[in-house]
Amino acid sequence: MPVPNRLAESTSPYLQQHAHQEVEWFPWGPEAFAAARERDVPLLVSTGYAACHWCHVMAHESFDDHATAEYMNQHFVSVKVDREEHPDVDAVLMNATQALTGQGGWPMTVFLTPAGEPFFAGTYFPPEPANGLPAFTEVLQALAGAWSERRDEVVSSASQITAQLRDLNPVDTSDKVPGARETLELLGKDFDMIHGGFGTAPKFPPAMVLDALLVKGDPTSLDIAQLTCEMMARGGLFDRVGGGFHRYAVDPGWVVPHFEKMLYDNALLVGAYLRCWRRTADHDGYKREIFENVVYSTVEWMERELRTEQGAFASSLDADSSDIRGMVAEGIFYVWSPELLVDALGEVDGGWARQVFHVHDNGTFMGPLSTLQLHGSPDQGRLTSVIDTLRVERDKRFRPMRDDKVVASWNGLAIDSLVNAAMTFGESSWLELARQTAEAVWAFHVDEAADTFVRTSRDGVAGNTPAVAEDHGNLALGLARLAGATGDATWLRRAVWLMRRADRLFSAPDGGFFDAAEGGELFNRPRDLTDSSTPSGTSSLVAALRLVGLMASDKELLARADSAARTTWPLVASQPRFAGWSLADALVLDEARRGLKPAQVVIVTDESIADADDEQVIDRLATAAWRMAPAGSAIIVGPVGTTGFGDLFEERTAREGATTAYVCRGQVCFEPTNDYTELKTPLWSRC
Repeated sequence: MPVPNRLAESTSPYLQQHAHQEVEWFPWGPEAFAAARERDVPLLVSTGYAACHWCHVMAHESFDDHATAEYMNQHFVSVKVDREEHPDVDAVLMNATQALTGQGGWPMTVFLTPAGEPFFAGTYFPPEPANGLPAFTEVLQALAGAWSERRDEVVSSASQITAQLRDLNPVDTSDKVPGARETLELLGKDFDMIHGGFGTAPKFPPAMVLDALLVKGDPTSLDIAQLTCEMMARGGLFDRVGGGFHRYAVDPGWVVPHFEKMLYDNALLVGAYLRCWRRTADHDGYKREIFENVVYSTVEWMERELRTEQGAFASSLDADSSDIRGMVAEGIFYVWSPELLVDALGEVDGGWARQVFHVHDNGTFMGPLSTLQLHGSPDQGRLTSVIDTLRVERDKRFRPMRDDKVVASWNGLAIDSLVNAAMTFGESSWLELARQTAEAVWAFHVDEAADTFVRTSRDGVAGNTPAVAEDHGNLALGLARLAGATGDATWLRRAVWLMRRADRLFSAPDGGFFDAAEGGELFNRPRDLTDSSTPSGTSSLVAALRLVGLMASDKELLARADSAARTTWPLVASQPRFAGWSLADALVLDEARRGLKPAQVVIVTDESIADADDEQVIDRLATAAWRMAPAGSAIIVGPVGTTGFGDLFEERTAREGATTAYVCRGQVCFEPTNDYTELKTPLWSRC
């Protein structure tokens, strides 16, 4: 095995996968650019992530090849980037790749001058010419030759490309909140009325768009959200045996997924399904049961398979694993044939499972193998028993690899959803899970005294990549939500610290936010307002500023949210499908303008939640608030005299010794109540 290269000390499992290759890889940073300038050669920047199937393919075909590695070392300074560790680098280079090729994806290969300007880009390149693609070695030889023989032309072209990229996607602002009717109608044009979701294959779970559709709860929006949630949960996109969602489906009907599982998808979808459950009437019993089951099984999967020893959540599970012959294949861990079902369950239950899960001899995935879909409305008890048996059987298979890197942003999303789910369903263990996650992320990622915050860690060792805007926004959102559920103002203070720091590091002249701090090796400062796989840096900061501002009674933070939101409104008005959280925020503002303002709900107990004698009453009142409060509301539960939440607990008591809810919306406060059945009026009265 070759001597480990510079990637061996990385906290990124993806980079460590390349640590024993003969390619003399550099991690992204000033050292690589200095080496390129000293050697007077271009940089080859290869970007991917640990769960990426085609990244592994190209690594094996090209980067593991001795001759290819030798050529790369001779003619380039090669840089390996984990896109999950460096979303800012990924965003800027992806813009270049899409501008130069008309498409993007991973693995992504971009060639830069020593000054950091791009002159050639692509995604996957095969080892031999195939499907209209040149061989990777042909690309290397052509670009090395161009650098050697036509240097001035290459540098001039790179300068022109860079100038054009800097002019792309200018950010506009607007003083007009996008109209709810117009944006929702525009969103509906892309809706798949048969299978739910938006667009055609490949089809991604639209968690953030679902959040927006569930703000108002009007019949049309609700139908779109419920159909999408139901069809995704019934399809192969959802792991029926183990819980959790795969990254996307390769077909319009959600039947066959790309099998990697990401923390961010599942954290966002727990929240979306929870909100869809809240909006689903009791008479839609089986549909409501499906949504609830998704929340429970996904949280259980997150805890069982992504939990790290330090108490946070790992990033992802790979799409690939080994079959019984030791051959690596995508999705083999998750799929079944009719015979495999019968072997695991016996003839009777195996035959029943074939029908319920739509597993037939022709298969839906590869040969006789199928993903498991849910057909009809089978008996829940029998279904649970069958799934438990299949999980035991599946656990005997070779498991996919886990990327155990901890990403602050994604863990913030997980904390937020866990708190919401815990309080909605009265699951105190989930609240404790959220608290432990927050403790771990804060301990290993943040040093307040040194004013540092890093994006990633692994095995309790902090990475060296500074946190970006989305890390600040999503972590602050989770911490503020945790503060509200526990009454522990320490979490709110930390969320405020993150908001102040984000304002200092990422503020743009137009009132919005950049995605990363100033400086570094990038030729362009990233700023993307679209919500794609995760909320944009701007939309995450707007959401956090609004919640933290409400909970801290801080008008300055609320005003900062308003100014940043204005930079998202043109995108919301023109492309709402790609601005889910920003659309949700605009719809909350539209509702507030119509008299339904987000609520500040303060639930006062006469002692701590953990020691309260009237714990069941607390559960009912707090749960009712979490289930019924309008989107954008802030809910805080704490004993009499709680401090650290502005003036929200001042002169507020537990009336008659019982837990009491105080509801204010805007400048209007309602009569306090001890009765959870009386909360709907103050929460939903227009004023």
